[in-house]
Amino acid sequence: MKIISRIMALVLAGMAAVLPSAAQAVGPTGQVIDTSGIYRDRSDSLAATVFVVRQEGNYLSKGKQIRTEVISSAGLNKMACCSLAESFENSASVTSGYSDAVTGARQIRLLGLSGVYTQMLDEARPVMRGLAAPFGLSYVPGQWLESIQIAKGASSVVSGAEAVTGQINLEHRKPTDEKPLFLNASVMSDTRMDLNIASSLQMGPSWSTVILGHVSGNVKSFDHNHDGFMDAPEQLQFNLSNRWLYFGQNGVQVRFGFRALQDTRHGGQAGYDHEAFSIYAPERPGADPWGSDIVNRSLNGYLKAGIPLSEDNSQNIAIVADYTFQDMDSWFGATSYMGQQHSAYLNILYQNELNENHKFIAGLNGVFDSYDEALDRTVWILGPANTVSDGVENFGNAGIFGEYTFHAGDKFTAIAGVRGDWYSGSGFKFIPRVSLKYSPAEKIVLRAGAGRGLRHAMPLVDNIGVFSTGKSFRGDFSSLTLEDAWTFGGNVTYYFPFGVSSDACLSFDYFRTRFAQQMVADYELGMNSIWFYNLDGARSWTDNFQLDFSMSPAERFTVSLTCRYTDAKIELRGRGLVERPMTSRFKGVLNLQYATRLNKWIFDFTASLNGSCRVYDFMMDAKDADGNLLYGNGRTPVYPLLYAQVTRRFKGVDIYIGGENLTNFRQKYVVLGTRGADGFVNPRLQSFDASAVWGPIMGVRVYAGVRFTLWKNS
Repeated sequence: MKIISRIMALVLAGMAAVLPSAAQAVGPTGQVIDTSGIYRDRSDSLAATVFVVRQEGNYLSKGKQIRTEVISSAGLNKMACCSLAESFENSASVTSGYSDAVTGARQIRLLGLSGVYTQMLDEARPVMRGLAAPFGLSYVPGQWLESIQIAKGASSVVSGAEAVTGQINLEHRKPTDEKPLFLNASVMSDTRMDLNIASSLQMGPSWSTVILGHVSGNVKSFDHNHDGFMDAPEQLQFNLSNRWLYFGQNGVQVRFGFRALQDTRHGGQAGYDHEAFSIYAPERPGADPWGSDIVNRSLNGYLKAGIPLSEDNSQNIAIVADYTFQDMDSWFGATSYMGQQHSAYLNILYQNELNENHKFIAGLNGVFDSYDEALDRTVWILGPANTVSDGVENFGNAGIFGEYTFHAGDKFTAIAGVRGDWYSGSGFKFIPRVSLKYSPAEKIVLRAGAGRGLRHAMPLVDNIGVFSTGKSFRGDFSSLTLEDAWTFGGNVTYYFPFGVSSDACLSFDYFRTRFAQQMVADYELGMNSIWFYNLDGARSWTDNFQLDFSMSPAERFTVSLTCRYTDAKIELRGRGLVERPMTSRFKGVLNLQYATRLNKWIFDFTASLNGSCRVYDFMMDAKDADGNLLYGNGRTPVYPLLYAQVTRRFKGVDIYIGGENLTNFRQKYVVLGTRGADGFVNPRLQSFDASAVWGPIMGVRVYAGVRFTLWKNS
């Protein structure tokens, strides 16, 4: 508690030192030009007048050619939204959950597949790759964000080929924001505390910057289900980002910035010490506590430059460069996994808008990754068994791409893109993608798309939960397979001619992803082991159906209902074609929001119904304390979740209170395995498994927080 308080005070003091505001940044027309992508235009006025506008929290973008769901800043404020991982509870498109019951790592699913198949973008720059993937969602504070765009299916080829199921683009708070100071502080009943600070400063007609700070941690961890393991790890995170914008009188834009973070996590059984822990005969009395220690450090720097080649900016050149260093030191019982990653990304683009009907983008880009992994895994198999693997692997890809866009007014739009990429170790790959949008009537929009996606798998990091088991690793878990998949589908949206909001709509979409090559972590091939292997032609696909309904039946009252059904199949060795394990079949989300006049009071309510999934074979014999089978029918139960929040807004200050998982539903027995005489699972046996998580680990959590905004000239 003292440490966190001191750090928060230091961050506040540091931010206060840079708060004196300078003159507004203005361009040649009196406005500051801002862009979410350096080659796309965006204008933000810095007028001092503050207008009260009610913004939709979640909505389907009308103008996007690809089916895109937008979570606005208002949507991010509907819940505590301490991090990006907790920002999707109002969306059925993206499902969020824990990868295991020890590390606190969060994972998402889009179109029924793990989040590693979704390309994460930070304002058009690929992020959360490789070692950053397991915990990356927890390293983006929700209050740093302006919006989130979720694009399903085949997407643009401009940012690379790694988007298999879609793209999630993050828009951060801008240097040109008219908010010299924003503060957000919250505390939860589980002692988790968050502090976020943002300061946007304009320093003359050309320069502006935004400083973003974040500190979070919990004072204490609990074991509410009394299984001997902490429900959530003890955690402390520091996160600092500084973003700059230069806008020249000649239209040249330059953006650059950096981010640094450190995150420490201590989970598992209380008292675990990785330096003192050793594996020995599991029946020995007084065994040392088993647990996990993880330290993540990251540095990122980027540069984006846009140079107009014509007065109207119809022709321009853009350069995007990014470098990331990621360091991960982790211990799980007697196992250690140490990893370092250096990643460099370069994208050079030329855009030419020939006229209002024709536009094309061409360019070349490349990615270079260097991974240094060292695994020393010790488990008990009739005695200590040791698996050692280490080495440095360098690989990357470079390619050329082109994308052509045809507009026929508001009726029809077609985007055809193609990439030719050379992958080290895999040779040349051809990546085509196409998106179509057609509006046969004013209130109807049809979309369709198809394309190929490729990504290098990291078997251990992509499946971080395997470390929270006593199982042995078998097969090729050090091979960085180039996974290959095709996704196609479509969407139809009908906008109602009634209702208060013009965004009232009913939308249906269907997408299928089919793999030509995939790396699999198979829990079911052998007893007490996890096998890693490539599908090599075996079948793997998901079919995803979703229905969205949104309407404002009265002023300041919004109703949103979303239902998603997923049919996921995979052909496993020795099993044939089966339902993909631990993948829920359906999810339904109902969100209600009501605001009083001038938005003084805002009431949010979210209810979700989460479908069942097929459990792993080894879970079929799992029993509760009374000896009853937990999964007698081979499936998890259907369960509801409820969230609620009330916000009171004053001039420049919002105070909010809320609750999560108000049904208090929790997955019982998240830690599986053979129990000792004390009734607890013995983590030294091969039967130990804390990775089979399908539901909430934490029960009811209530929270309170405050947001303070200092506006220009206020």
